[in-house]
Amino acid sequence: MGWMSTGTTFGLILPHQLLLELVGSRISFKMMQRPFRPEEYSLKETSPHLGGGAAGDKLTTTYDLVEQMQYLYVRVVKAKDLPSKDITGSCDPYVEVKLGNYKGTTRHFEKKTNPEWNQVFAFSKERIQSSVVEIIVKDKDFVKDDFIGRVLFDLNEVPKRVPPDSPLAPQWYRLEERNGHKVKGELMLAVWMGTQADEAFPEAWHSDAASIPGDGLASIRSKVYLTPKLWYLRVNVIEAQDLIPNDRTRFPDVYVKAMLGNQALRTRVSPSRTLNPMWNEDLMFVAAEPFEEHLILSVEDRIAPGKDDVLGRTIISLQHVPRRLDHKLLNSQWYNLEKHVIVDGEQKKETKFSSRIHLRICLEGGYHVLDESTHYSSDLRPTAKQLWKHSIGILELGILTAQGLLPMKTKDGRGTTDAYCVAKYGQKWVRTRTIIDSFTPKWNEQYTWEVYDPCTVITIGVFDNCHLNGGEKANGARDTRIGKVRIRLSTLETDRVYTHAYPLIVLTPAGVKKMGEVQLAVRFTCSSLLNMMHLYSQPLLPKMHYVHPLSVMQVDNLRRQATNIVSTRLSRAEPPLRKEIVEYMLDVDSHMWSMRKSKANFFRIMGVLSPLIAVAKWFDQICHWRNPLTTILIHILFVILVLYPELILPTIFLYLFLIGVWYYRWRPRQPPHMDTRLSHAESAHPDELDEEFDTFPTSRPPDIVRMRYDRLRSVAGRIQTVVGDLATQGERLQSLLSWRDPRATALFVTFCFVAAIVLYVTPFRVVVFLAGLYTLRHPRFRHKMPSVPLNFFRRLPARTDSML
Repeated sequence: MGWMSTGTTFGLILPHQLLLELVGSRISFKMMQRPFRPEEYSLKETSPHLGGGAAGDKLTTTYDLVEQMQYLYVRVVKAKDLPSKDITGSCDPYVEVKLGNYKGTTRHFEKKTNPEWNQVFAFSKERIQSSVVEIIVKDKDFVKDDFIGRVLFDLNEVPKRVPPDSPLAPQWYRLEERNGHKVKGELMLAVWMGTQADEAFPEAWHSDAASIPGDGLASIRSKVYLTPKLWYLRVNVIEAQDLIPNDRTRFPDVYVKAMLGNQALRTRVSPSRTLNPMWNEDLMFVAAEPFEEHLILSVEDRIAPGKDDVLGRTIISLQHVPRRLDHKLLNSQWYNLEKHVIVDGEQKKETKFSSRIHLRICLEGGYHVLDESTHYSSDLRPTAKQLWKHSIGILELGILTAQGLLPMKTKDGRGTTDAYCVAKYGQKWVRTRTIIDSFTPKWNEQYTWEVYDPCTVITIGVFDNCHLNGGEKANGARDTRIGKVRIRLSTLETDRVYTHAYPLIVLTPAGVKKMGEVQLAVRFTCSSLLNMMHLYSQPLLPKMHYVHPLSVMQVDNLRRQATNIVSTRLSRAEPPLRKEIVEYMLDVDSHMWSMRKSKANFFRIMGVLSPLIAVAKWFDQICHWRNPLTTILIHILFVILVLYPELILPTIFLYLFLIGVWYYRWRPRQPPHMDTRLSHAESAHPDELDEEFDTFPTSRPPDIVRMRYDRLRSVAGRIQTVVGDLATQGERLQSLLSWRDPRATALFVTFCFVAAIVLYVTPFRVVVFLAGLYTLRHPRFRHKMPSVPLNFFRRLPARTDSML
């Protein structure tokens, strides 16, 4: 806490030189304590062999951001006329596909001579150790499975298939004995060589998963998930009529409680203590399609602290709630309140009176329901599809490989890792297959998203699968996070393939730790450069966020409910995308207090202010004639600008234009990545990490300290957010000329050049006069929507993308 008192108490009153020395000494001291290793956490450019490589290969146009991986596919469709091998005369057939040391089996059918399996087996070509694939039909038995017949294929004669060629048609093959003689029964098969671009790849049984039991196979396959469609539900509680309180000797203290699933809100107690109370209060919920829960409203009378009487209740189905796209008021409606009484231990409805409640309920389609941190949003569209604009491009992601992964668990006395990747952009989540027992997994899977706004972020996370032995049978097991990567699309040049190895960094109670590297290939393709440039003048969020804005508390609470709904729905998919995965990808705990984050945000602000302090120091040197020649030149410039004030603005814009052009040669060539130095992860004190990884509420005794500590963390978390937002605004100013977002900088530099020319030829007094009239314009000529410069500024990237 001593550091905070130094930075916050004295930081505002110390001279800027002393403040810089204080900051510099603090950084130097931390760096001496723990040496910084930039090469360990740096981004590495790679040169993978993407696509087919050969000219004219069809794969290079359809699956060209990953390396080709050759597989032998065997599709076992069905069999007919199988002979019986049991004494009972029945046949319980299954198929065994054998290739060298690898063996895959289908499910078996009881007492069926014409079974249908329709299963696909995939064998990686680089692991094949045999020249013949053997497909054997067997009869399941208690003692020893009986051999029925087999089909052999020479791998040199297997045909190749490359999408978009049509799938290979399966054919009937006569079964034969081990000696080559034909036997009764036929098997329908298709055998071909293909790549991971094949349609059969996601659902295939893979040879590298031979050790996984059948009920665990579903949890290792690649899948695509969609976020449920989220709506804001606005409940405007207006008034109630003809309430009948249980205690008629007093005036009731009435409020309304509303519940939607596990969300519960209530109005304030009505100030009019009558039987016809009024509230006119809005309650906001998050609802997800399909609407499974009903809205339950109850009017309650507060008799005493902790004791309430239910005066009436109504249940409303969301299926019949109207939807609105703008801020126009919808018609309100009266709902009858039902009262339930307990008779002989059973709840029964009483309908002897007609209390009513007046409500205005609607599903808001004009808002974007935030389920991600606002700094890392991947989607900014409103809920209603009618308000969506056309897509402006395509984002393609190739998840290639990982290197140097650490062992995440112990199996048979040795460390092992079963890694898979999850990528989230917009409403689409993708999950790669799990690579079993490998510290250098190769996925080579490619995915595509439509892009509606370039100022969005894609998040890629790497996890260790802990549910391989039967899914939910693993008691309380949680998939372990290995690390994640965030890439802001606006920092990517269009039509360029970025191939980099990103460090996977996690923060643990023991400090920062590198878990390995993940190799990605990313390409952002723009369909119309003009449309994308036009987006920089548009509001970042939909119109309703500015016309009818939500409070900060509402946004926080609604985002918490949205993330809870998304994680619950995706965890019910098959295979499930588990809650711990979704919460990590959505940065659910990003608002929690952390001494390390607050310190990092403070130094971000100091980094933004340091150029201003440097200018002040330079001006101080000018005033003290430290460099006489420079001082004389400044005096001449000052006299010219005083005599010709119309040159001030064009000179400033021309100077900014020249700086922007000058910095072009040093523009960033790599996308941003997790920066441990910026996040102060390496220099964090063990006590600070203990505080950051403490539970909430805190587990530290005694009770009174826990209460005060939690209150401090809650308040400090909001202060931390404000400090971070201030730093973000300053970094957006810096990014105007840094070419971090090449399109935004190009627009700004062009604007500076045009403004410089216009202001050179326009009398300065005219410019000031028009600017003054515009600033002082009548409210009739103002509107609530943000201006074009403000929209442009809010879309600029900040260094939040690189924050851990």
